[in-house]
Amino acid sequence: MSEAARARAARAFSSARLIERLQGLLPQFPDVQLCVAFSGGVDSTALLAALARVRPRAFGLRAAHIDHGLHPDSSLWSRQCRQLARRLGVPLTVRRVTVSQPPGASLEEAARRERYRALGALLRSGEVLLTAHNQDDQLETVLLQLFRGCGLAGLAAMAPLAPFGASALARPLLGFTRAQLAEWVLAEGLPVVEDETNADERFDRNYLRRQVLPAVRARWSGVASAVARTARLAAEGQQLLESLARADVERASDGPALSVKALRALSAARRRNALRLWIASRGRSLPDARRLEQLAGPVIDARPDAHPQVAWGDTRVQRHADRLSIEAAGGVSDRAVPAAEILWDVREQARLELPEGCGALELRPDAHGPLDLDALGAPVTVRWRRGGERLRVRPGGARRALKSLLQEARVPPSERARLPLLFRDGTLVAAADLWLDESVRARRTSRRRARLLWKKAPHAGR
Repeated sequence: MSEAARARAARAFSSARLIERLQGLLPQFPDVQLCVAFSGGVDSTALLAALARVRPRAFGLRAAHIDHGLHPDSSLWSRQCRQLARRLGVPLTVRRVTVSQPPGASLEEAARRERYRALGALLRSGEVLLTAHNQDDQLETVLLQLFRGCGLAGLAAMAPLAPFGASALARPLLGFTRAQLAEWVLAEGLPVVEDETNADERFDRNYLRRQVLPAVRARWSGVASAVARTARLAAEGQQLLESLARADVERASDGPALSVKALRALSAARRRNALRLWIASRGRSLPDARRLEQLAGPVIDARPDAHPQVAWGDTRVQRHADRLSIEAAGGVSDRAVPAAEILWDVREQARLELPEGCGALELRPDAHGPLDLDALGAPVTVRWRRGGERLRVRPGGARRALKSLLQEARVPPSERARLPLLFRDGTLVAAADLWLDESVRARRTSRRRARLLWKKAPHAGR
């Protein structure tokens, strides 16, 4: 390479320019530990080598290489990464992962998921992960998201700085093109790993890179920087949407649930925006557009006595009266409700383990407890709802339908079905630890008093 070419490469990309970018991204820089995700390709080689030039004088640096085991030469590539890291004086950790491809999922996505899972496990406390995504990667990502019908979050593509586990992930090369990085690596005489899978056009990104973008660039030479600007503007718009969603969710919050009345006061677009944030904040994957429309429309507009629900993946959102709740679709509430009746001799057994993950019932002696043990008698029968149950919850009051009491108390439908009921001589005397019938309530003259407690089984997603 000529001296002119070397000078041009240094002007386009250099250690100094990279450090400036890191200073803008990381307020704590240089007092921070950095871990580079190192594949051995041109981009990550440029990132690691440029940082290695200044590391002894500035910050802690190491690298991590993930071997996906998807190519016969993957072990060779790992060895090449070790050799270059040793040459640069940078500690390197190599991890091999097993990539399993779920039915209908892309191999690209499965490998990416395993790679980041492994990197997250390797990252130390307070350490920032650096990836070598460049401006061309951003262009490809935006276009792929657009082809999939994404919203603003998808168009925002890859953020320069994002949360990653307990730390952060930084992408300091988004302002540099792949050609600039390649030119610098060539000028420095650095070896790179030639991953043949990058030429496999069965993968969407490779097809886009090799077949589509050359024609696009021939017509619009500045497309990468223009799309990068679009991504930045989309990110700003997404931040505003998230701020609005947070305010709407806070106003609609009813404990972990959302108030249907508050959601109904929002426009359809704001409902969808708030629901997306609420679902994501509960650690759940977002539904597709059709299911989100169902949540924002028919579910919110349903009658108060209806109990519509929308499910996707391992998640279910349910409407109950004025509350919208979210839970794991495969949790305890989905198991079969016990059909058997259980005879419980409360004189011999203070605690009763219930079947089908329904938890346990416990009678705890308490001088001020609301239950009269003598009035309760023994044994009692424990069973589950069959419909038509009634009990008198107030002195002199009418017998109330259990269904009405549950609705008024906003007990979720998934919990109602699993509510253990106590019967004495065929009469309902207690609905778990929620209500007691007047016939077993303690009075001033009661000699033996207790509290009935329902110890619920842990329920994922509740």
